Amino acid sequence: MTDPSGFQARFGSNDHFEVRQQLRLTVNRYEIRTGDELVAVAQQKRMAFREQVTLYADEAMQTPLFGFKARSVVDLGATYDVTAADGSVVGSFRKDFRRSLLRSTWHLSQPGVGECVGRERSQLIAVLRRMQDNFPLPYHFDFAAEDGRPVMSVVRRFGFRDHYDVTVRDPALDRRLACAMAVALDALQDR
Repeated sequence: MTDPSGFQARFGSNDHFEVRQQLRLTVNRYEIRTGDELVAVAQQKRMAFREQVTLYADEAMQTPLFGFKARSVVDLGATYDVTAADGSVVGSFRKDFRRSLLRSTWHLSQPGVGECVGRERSQLIAVLRRMQDNFPLPYHFDFAAEDGRPVMSVVRRFGFRDHYDVTVRDPALDRRLACAMAVALDALQDR
């Protein structure tokens, strides 16, 4: 998989990173960090007809690294393509709308690696989240390959600001796809 931006090299062999939402009035903004190092900044316009998020190399947001965009306009089960800055496809993900009614479920796909499924870890927390909108409950997603092998996990820390710990368990998973999926879990989860 090509990476003209050098993001994967900058990211290194880290199998753990954090996604932190920054509070802004008109946009959702996210920082992706490995330890204390900022590796990407994402920004999402609110109320867009076609969801699109671009991840940049720095806070000035001058150098795009990769991003994701919905294939269609306002679709509850839309597929999102993750592309590198040069437009090459990194992978895709989609929400399984029917299965997500009681327990959120996502499908993540990468060429040459295959598809994996991510689900909320706890059925109880999933149900409680749907009944309680005003209190932010932590939620956790585990992604596994078709053979049951763990691929990645996303754990939301308890608190009022959205903060996620992400662990990549499959070294073949493109870190750009992992970062995009982790941001999407916050940016798109309630849609």
